[in-house]
Amino acid sequence: MRKRRLLGPLALLFFVAACGDRLSSEELAALAAEGYYRHLVAGEYEKFLEGRVGADSLPDSYREQLFTGYKQFMAQQQRVHQGIVSVSLCRQKLKEGDHGSGLPVTVDTLAGYTSVFLLLCYGDSTQEEIVVPMVEHNGRWRMR
Repeated sequence: MRKRRLLGPLALLFFVAACGDRLSSEELAALAAEGYYRHLVAGEYEKFLEGRVGADSLPDSYREQLFTGYKQFMAQQQRVHQGIVSVSLCRQKLKEGDHGSGLPVTVDTLAGYTSVFLLLCYGDSTQEEIVVPMVEHNGRWRMR
């Protein structure tokens, strides 16, 4: 199962590298959001938390509360939906003004963030689309 989770992002990276094009800002945001949520599903809560803006300046007590919340969320998903089995980018064209991009993002230039649309697939065969607001902070995309 772990190999399967890595194949999608690796294939995308190889494809992009083979094309010789640089990734757009929106593509980088989408890949970062997907990666952070894969860490959450894998139980790598520290890596998931590193993906949040301001995570490096959180007090230890609050960090522990967040980790507890992440664990409780994942336990709830296990009880209700037999767990989250995969995380992927939605395959819809959502970026306004660029109908050929196919990126699962919207860009809000006034608010200064990009919304990434992810699809969570559960063990009971249900799916849920979530929106992850992403901001570029010190050259790195992080969850808002």
